[in-house]
Amino acid sequence: MEVKSTTKYVRLSPQKARDVAREIQGLPVSSALDILNFTPKKAATLIGKTLKTAIADAENNYSLDTNTLIIKEATIGAGPTLRRHTPRAKGSASPILKRTSHIYITLVGSAPEKKKRPVSKIVHKKTEPAAPAAEEVTATEEQA
Repeated sequence: MEVKSTTKYVRLSPQKARDVAREIQGLPVSSALDILNFTPKKAATLIGKTLKTAIADAENNYSLDTNTLIIKEATIGAGPTLRRHTPRAKGSASPILKRTSHIYITLVGSAPEKKKRPVSKIVHKKTEPAAPAAEEVTATEEQA
């Protein structure tokens, strides 16, 4: 079962966010959260929020066990770019590109197996010829 979570229009350069996203791909969720908590970058906190959202979706909407979740993909796409200008010499202006990005995280986990009831097998005992009762044995011995 795949669980997808996205965060769009994050005010962060995709190039900077991809460095952090590459670090957590293919890792179990618990170790990825540890790495993100100790990474001193803005991208780490934003990717961490998206990852926590994906984990909550997997647990609540799909009833998946959070201990078995693995990050299949962590991709960063480019969002729209805000274009600004800064003044330069002699009345000219230089462009400033304020880039945004979209964060996509895909988790993979196995659905919990439904407990199957064991099929109760009815064991039929074979009826064997009954041994002569104790009274019959003593009666036959007295006759002899």
